[in-house]
Amino acid sequence: MAIAKAERLMNLALCLLGARRPLSKRELRDSIEAYVEAARPEGGAAGSDDSFNRMFERDKDDLRELGLVIDTVENLDGEVGYLARRDSNRLPPITLDAEEAAALGLAAKVWQQARLAGAASGALQKLRAAGLPEDVDPYEAHGALEPRIPVHEAAFEPLMLACRDRRPVLFEYRKASAARPEPRHVEPWALECWRGHWYLAGYDRDRGAERVFRLSRITGRVRSRGTGFTAPVPDVVTVRETVAGWAGEIADRSALIRLRSGAGYPLRAKATAVRELGDGWDELEIPYGHGLDAWLVEFGPDVVVLEPAELRADVVDRLRAVAKG
Repeated sequence: MAIAKAERLMNLALCLLGARRPLSKRELRDSIEAYVEAARPEGGAAGSDDSFNRMFERDKDDLRELGLVIDTVENLDGEVGYLARRDSNRLPPITLDAEEAAALGLAAKVWQQARLAGAASGALQKLRAAGLPEDVDPYEAHGALEPRIPVHEAAFEPLMLACRDRRPVLFEYRKASAARPEPRHVEPWALECWRGHWYLAGYDRDRGAERVFRLSRITGRVRSRGTGFTAPVPDVVTVRETVAGWAGEIADRSALIRLRSGAGYPLRAKATAVRELGDGWDELEIPYGHGLDAWLVEFGPDVVVLEPAELRADVVDRLRAVAKG
């Protein structure tokens, strides 16, 4: 169905762009096979125009939403025609300097390990065909470090598309403190990458509040559930702050932990104070924000939480849940 609609939209766009004069609905119907089929009943005889009219109006709206400028013209006889003028649908010349081209090349390299690699490469090829300066190589290395964003989670692509299209989704999610996954009905806002992990920020319909989900804890298939959001979508800055807070990047207090010597380098890098205890252990003071308990659990027996008591209890609960399987 998606392929048939894409072909129909392409044929309509080509008809409107290739016409030298406005085309009436009747002329467009006779020129595009899909429209002829839409109005033909199973018996094969000529049928009503209702099916064609509904399909044409939807297709015209879809093309306009995609950016095609379609003019509606009425001739002397009062008949309405449609035309997509080439001068109204022509992009201006693309002029990129070396820095801008380098930024685009950098963005394409970031996605080399993701399924977006083909799209990013194709976009750069189109820019080259559209006038990107020949002496500028967007793939040229501009530093010793080559950035990449690894995307291994199967949920990434369907969630990315759901965020773009503003479509609610349903998936099974396993919390770090739970033994089994549970269904989540979410209105997805944005995807963010923190500490090498991808997170989804969105509105959890069942809980009636914003939530953040780590993609690696999503199990099974991400399914679409209807259209339209019931909650307002915050601006980008607010979403990023939400993800940062739930990922433990925003801290409003400190925690005291005991860390085995030679272990937990990421914790040591964030520590505000370190004291050697002897016997192979160090004492660290680290920022304490939402999600710290889940992070500490990843270090297993190399970490012991001293205070606050609530953080210690959360870590113990998570370890018990993991032990239960």
